[in-house]
Amino acid sequence: MNIKTNVLGVLCCVATLSYGQKQTDSTDVEQLEEVVVTDSKFNLKRENSGKVITKISQKELQQLQGKSIAEIINTTAGVEINGTKSNAGQNLSYYIRGGRNRQVLVLIDGIAVTDPSQIANDYDLRLLDVNQVESIEILKGASSTLYGSGAATAVINIRLKEASIQPFAINAKSNIGTSKTQEDSNYYIKNFNNNVSMNGTLDKFSYLASFGNQFTDGFSAVKNGTESDVYNAINGNLKLGYKFSKAFKFDVYGSFDKFKADFDDGFALIDADNQSITDQYRVGIAPEYKYKNGSVVLNAAYSNMERNIRSDYPSQFNSESLVMDLYNRYNFNDSFYTILGVNLQDNNMESFAIPFGSSFLEQNINPEDAKFSIVDPYANVVYMSDFGLNVNAGARLNNHSEYGSHLVYSINPSFRKDLDFGYVKGLASYSTAYITPSLYQLFEPVYGNPDLKPEENATIEAGVEVSIKNKGSLSVVYFNRKEDNFIDFVDLGGFVYQYNNIEESFTASGFEIIAKYNILETLTLQANGTITKVDEDLNLRIPELKVNAQLNYQVWPSTFLSLAYQYNDDRRDSVYNDTTFINEDITLGSYSLLDFYISHSLLKNKMTIFANMSNILNEDYQELYGYSTKGRNVNIGFNLSL
Repeated sequence: MNIKTNVLGVLCCVATLSYGQKQTDSTDVEQLEEVVVTDSKFNLKRENSGKVITKISQKELQQLQGKSIAEIINTTAGVEINGTKSNAGQNLSYYIRGGRNRQVLVLIDGIAVTDPSQIANDYDLRLLDVNQVESIEILKGASSTLYGSGAATAVINIRLKEASIQPFAINAKSNIGTSKTQEDSNYYIKNFNNNVSMNGTLDKFSYLASFGNQFTDGFSAVKNGTESDVYNAINGNLKLGYKFSKAFKFDVYGSFDKFKADFDDGFALIDADNQSITDQYRVGIAPEYKYKNGSVVLNAAYSNMERNIRSDYPSQFNSESLVMDLYNRYNFNDSFYTILGVNLQDNNMESFAIPFGSSFLEQNINPEDAKFSIVDPYANVVYMSDFGLNVNAGARLNNHSEYGSHLVYSINPSFRKDLDFGYVKGLASYSTAYITPSLYQLFEPVYGNPDLKPEENATIEAGVEVSIKNKGSLSVVYFNRKEDNFIDFVDLGGFVYQYNNIEESFTASGFEIIAKYNILETLTLQANGTITKVDEDLNLRIPELKVNAQLNYQVWPSTFLSLAYQYNDDRRDSVYNDTTFINEDITLGSYSLLDFYISHSLLKNKMTIFANMSNILNEDYQELYGYSTKGRNVNIGFNLSL
């Protein structure tokens, strides 16, 4: 029998089991109390949302220690982050619902973060230390009405940790482990990850300061290489808050994030002494004023990015981004919630390269030319009836300095029927998105095209969610996304390449299945599966079928075990042939991975030790053609809170 059929059959059995079981345990935490915020900017219960949002809580993050943010998100339905299973410094590519990096928007504490010097204007998740994170919400589908350009296939909302209510608290976390490929039989310690934070609250003043470092001297980035490629990252974060009254509070924060990543020759697929260095500096303010039935919130942040590429073709990129989001939340009653806001962005970039015949870096993109600003007024309403009907709708007028005005909108009705065992909810949505070209795509002197048009996306979703009190849940969602004016890197002939809009429309569609079942009070099974159909021209490194499953067992109050499984289907990759000078299609084979995690609390709420083993069966596979992938690896560590 075909392995795809086997894997999908197992998932369907899990889903059926999740739906068919009756409630037996009364002591489990009731899932109806889960609160989500990303789809409305209000703290609303999950059952009142017309979206199926994945929320990764602090408790779940504690059960995934030793993994990066990208690795954790990569287990979400509909998500494929290429690069998480390769060398620690490998570039990350976000394939969510058949999309690309430029269609995924990352938020940190509710405000967008991007890098205007990147080809896709995207944010590099390698910059963020997972130990700084409190929770993650992943909202799939077009969300441009709330979050603007770039939120076409998903919004990843990362909430950082807050200060403790104690006057002084300290947390230290450290883990060490191996970093090796499937062929390597030596289990040397080559991965070091440390983080320390101090935080607390003194009357009306709160503070949090944290510092983290990761160093990995593992293996060669390319499969044919013999020299290990080092990855080294440091992260610092400072957040200060003052509560002037019950109505008004003011937070200010600053952070720096830096990494150095060795990389090899990606064309010849051989060892090379190349290095990529990225520095991010970010400061911001977040005041909030509460009044009867509402609040006014301002999120404003300035970030500066510097990227240096050291190779046979050295280059340097600098960018600045100022983002301000001012909105008013108003709750007319328990049924009607509104958001009125305005979002402002101001971005610029510059780059340096060595022109032909020269030996020194010279500016080739001028920040006086490569800049744009956006002023977007937007509105969103949520209506929750007392008979089960919920409607989430919104609109945004995008005013771009280069492209004028463009309207995006969304409508998301859902209907929930409460039953004795829980509830059944049907949901649907139609939403549009608007993605402007990046500054690099517009102004790069060789490949840029100032005549590019913005991309437009329209997404349809329909699905059903079933929740069984204290026992589990099951959701099935169908999505269909249409892309117009897709921007691609086009071969114009004669060794001339340029970014151009593709005239034809493209479609990505599929199904997402998410199931969770509490077998016992201490034993939980959760699984998700995604079937993605993408037009051939867009189908790059996207598995048609992807399945994740995890079995969690709380052996004793102090001991936790977890077994995780992931299956990735065949994927198409494209490889440049330096003999024929054209890209050739190849097929990367399917693979399955099994991971194990254990943690034990030595001192309740004080000291925890943990260990994990990834790729237990030492599976041999390719994530990216010609590049190395991780084999069986082991990590051990501790978490100390005082």
